[in-house]
Amino acid sequence: MMTVVVKLGGEVVASPELDLIARDVRALVGAWHRVALVHGGGPQASALQRRLGQEPRLVAGKRVTDEATLEVMKYTVAGQVNVDLCARLLASGVMPVGLHGASGHVLQARRRPPRAMTGAGEAPVDLGLVGDVTGFNLGLLGDLWERRYVPVLACLGMSAEGQALNINGDTVASQLAGALRADALVLVTSTPGVLRDVKDPSSRVARMTRAEFERGVADGSISGGMIPKLEESFAVLAGGARSVVIVGRLAEGELARAVLDPGSVGTVLAGG
Repeated sequence: MMTVVVKLGGEVVASPELDLIARDVRALVGAWHRVALVHGGGPQASALQRRLGQEPRLVAGKRVTDEATLEVMKYTVAGQVNVDLCARLLASGVMPVGLHGASGHVLQARRRPPRAMTGAGEAPVDLGLVGDVTGFNLGLLGDLWERRYVPVLACLGMSAEGQALNINGDTVASQLAGALRADALVLVTSTPGVLRDVKDPSSRVARMTRAEFERGVADGSISGGMIPKLEESFAVLAGGARSVVIVGRLAEGELARAVLDPGSVGTVLAGG
C-alpha cells in the first residue's frame, strides 16, 4: 500500500484533464493505495477579484492577502473550486471529502511574519493574511483512508485562534507529503515534466538530481516558475517524502503509471 499526495493547480481543476486524473485516482484507491489531493485556485480567485473591482497584488509571485482578498479565497478555493473538484471526482466513482483548515483543524497554520523575499528586494515583505504550515491532523486523514475516502484539501489554513490564512498550494502539498512520509508527491503542472527545451515536449527529463537541477538553473535551461517548484520539491525529499514526480498534460492511465512505474511519465526527482 502506497501513500500518495497529488497537487492540482486551479487551472487543472477547471480542465477536461481532471476527468482522466479522477479515473486514475479511482484506480489507485481501488488497489488500496491512500491518496490525498491538495488544490489551489489562483486563476479562479483572480477572476473573482477582478469582477468585484479588486486588482490582485502579487509580490515575487506570491499573493498579498488583505481582508477582502481572504474573503475571495474563502469563496473560491474553499468553496467553488473544492466543491467542483469533489463533484467531478464523485462522478468518476471516487468518494471525496472536501476539507480546509477549519475542518477538524486538518491544516494548521500561523500567520507569516514579514520577511525578505527573493526577487522583491532586501526589505521585509508583509504578505498580510498568509500562513506558514505548522502541522496537520494526520489522525483525521487516517480515519478517512480507513474507509477508502479521498481527502481533498483546499490550501486555506487555520490558526489555533481561528484565523483563516491563505497558503501556497505547492507548500501545503509538499509539507503534507513530508509529514506523511509519502511514497510519492505528484505535482500536476502545465508541462509534461522538466524539459531540456521548454518548446519541445519530447525533451522530457525522466530523472533529475539536485546537482542536475542546479546546473540547469546556471545554464538557463531551467527558469521561471519551475525554479521555486523544484526548490520546494527537493526540500520535500530532505523532509521525509520518498519521491516527487512532476507531470502534466496527462493521458488516461498516466497519473497511476507515474506513481507505480517511476520515470515512465513526467520527471522523478532524486537526491544526490
